Amino acid sequence: MSTLPSHSAVEVAAASPSGATLKRTLKLRHLVFIGLAYMAPLAVFDMFGIVADVTDGHVPLAYIVVMIAVLFTAFSYSRMVRFFPIAGSAYTYAKEAINAHLGFLVGWVATLDYLLLPMINAILSAIYMTAVIPGVPFWVWVLLTVAICTVLNLVGVKLAASLNVILVGIQLVVAVVFVVLTVINISNGANGAEFTARPFISNDVQGAAIAAGAAILALSFLGFDAVSTLAEEAERPERDIPRAIFIIIAVAGAFFITVTYVMQTLFPDVSQLADIVGASPEIAKYIGGAAFQAMFVGGYMMAVLGCGITQQMSAARLLYAMGRDGALPKRLFGSVNPRTGVPVANVLIVAAVALTALFIDLDQAASMINFGAFIAFTFVNLSVIFMFFRFLKRRTAASWLTFVAIPGIGVVINVWLWFSLDSISMIVGGVWLALGIIFLLVKTRGFRMPAPDLTGPINISMYE
Repeated sequence: MSTLPSHSAVEVAAASPSGATLKRTLKLRHLVFIGLAYMAPLAVFDMFGIVADVTDGHVPLAYIVVMIAVLFTAFSYSRMVRFFPIAGSAYTYAKEAINAHLGFLVGWVATLDYLLLPMINAILSAIYMTAVIPGVPFWVWVLLTVAICTVLNLVGVKLAASLNVILVGIQLVVAVVFVVLTVINISNGANGAEFTARPFISNDVQGAAIAAGAAILALSFLGFDAVSTLAEEAERPERDIPRAIFIIIAVAGAFFITVTYVMQTLFPDVSQLADIVGASPEIAKYIGGAAFQAMFVGGYMMAVLGCGITQQMSAARLLYAMGRDGALPKRLFGSVNPRTGVPVANVLIVAAVALTALFIDLDQAASMINFGAFIAFTFVNLSVIFMFFRFLKRRTAASWLTFVAIPGIGVVINVWLWFSLDSISMIVGGVWLALGIIFLLVKTRGFRMPAPDLTGPINISMYE
């Protein structure tokens, strides 16, 4: 048996200011699809060239490492969602299980992911379009991508669920065709390729390199935990949220490993390619000609724009909710346009952050996003351990395994991957964390007052 704190969020009904509550309408299949759609299937192509170079041709192995790390963290999510079947994810878990002020900092660091995702989207858009139309400068595509996403957000347009289904379907078709064409090329001996186990294991595997590659690839799995924020809208959250998380990781992991295996088999040495960063569109042209490359990039750009619009919308509404709830200055962040209902200032702020894509490399951008992700994952695992020592009365051998040993391994793996991030990411993330600490000190008068509530921004559906 467990005893939760009297102020547990489980006892608090999530309601909008008008008193309306979220409706429990999502079944297991809905949760799985939402998680997969959030992760974007074509994300597997984003970092292939960079990670292949970092790991010396062992991208599938790096994916296995990060998948193992994510599975340990997923187990901890499955523990915590049974205690707190509400919207909130890592912030709520750390706040309730460990400390409210520490929980605020976990939530604060996690906001860095939301703010930087539109930036990495703009970088990817420019990389892929430059591969097809090299005559147009990189910066033009960055500006165009940010401008389109910003305009659509300012007029209040959002992608309907049916459009997201279509976008995900197109991505899957493009990915399947890519794999089939790659397998055909390998079978025909193109580039001297043959099916071997080298992408998984070889004599020149270096642990540090694999860890560095895995630290970058964690970006591909961001979103598996998004379904935990839908706990108040799931019909059976205690059962279906954990199941959905494990299904999403298994399906996505198998997909990522399969796709990168055939790519790495065809090009074990990516230095053969003219552009390592833009390796995927170059491989698409190699296996299917200019026509397939155009199809590949076209499908990818649809996904990029779809993700870019929703990511900018999410980040803007996150800032709005933080401003409305007093976690950020209300006058700037907590206002919306009375006609469109859009937080205009926040949309423009997110657009300005996205424009840093003009000055940052893809691998640096990915690492900066993963800075917050690894901290959030670490504290989800720590939250399970704290729940065990603070609230569990019966401590059996099984509970020691599931509440201490497994989450403990998850902590070690995530901290190991966190330290594998590059120095620029550590500096940027460290500065953001320092700003959060300073803000919290001022806001709480030296931790003497309660931490600002971040529950609002975690589930944006209440504000859309």
